[in-house]
Amino acid sequence: MKIIDLATELSATTYPGRGIVVGRSEDGKKAVCAYFIMGRSENSRNRVFVTEGAGIRTQAFDPAKLQDPSLIIYSPVRVLEDLTIVTNGDQTDTIYNNMQAGMTFEESLREREFEPDAPNYTPRISAVMNIHDGEYSFQMSILKSDDGDPDECIRNTFHFDNPKCGEARFIHTYLGDGSPLPSFEGEPTKVSIAGDIDTFANTVWNSLNADNKVSLFVRFIDISNGAYETRIINKNK
Repeated sequence: MKIIDLATELSATTYPGRGIVVGRSEDGKKAVCAYFIMGRSENSRNRVFVTEGAGIRTQAFDPAKLQDPSLIIYSPVRVLEDLTIVTNGDQTDTIYNNMQAGMTFEESLREREFEPDAPNYTPRISAVMNIHDGEYSFQMSILKSDDGDPDECIRNTFHFDNPKCGEARFIHTYLGDGSPLPSFEGEPTKVSIAGDIDTFANTVWNSLNADNKVSLFVRFIDISNGAYETRIINKNK
């Protein structure tokens, strides 16, 4: 698969929806992840990321304007020992609880499917990063309807061992804007990672559509010892 410039890929559409980028820094020392949310409705745009323990959660920026919280308020990032879990919904908790009980990432997601937001049936995208004894690997998943059929869930899981320096995989909910919104298709896109955490965070944030972007989370994790740095950017301030 050809590697694509991340900024080019992010700016290719006005509405990729929610997205997860996971990979390895240019110098090879850091595991890298990013999670962003976008919104078109007032309810979706009325959000910020806030820290919650070693992870984050979404929160209404203006509680008085919060409408249906069911698909927009959740914990996108949770940490379970050596595992960092990143998702676009409350399946974060499903993965966390089931992996804590000894299930695999893929087994954990057997309990879930795409979101019940007809006619879009937004895919559930998830990733888990495993950093242990100086070794690093990650997995990604997408649960999506079969071309908008609510009776069939397609389940794809992708495993990436020993990621290459300066490379990542990018998976997002929508191919672009539309009505209904078209779901992501195929294998997670191979994209480039450049610079330190601030350079990377600014690249992602500045490449997202200015009208639709809402919040961004970025984390660099030291593969040798698990120490991490985090950046959060919220449009609402």
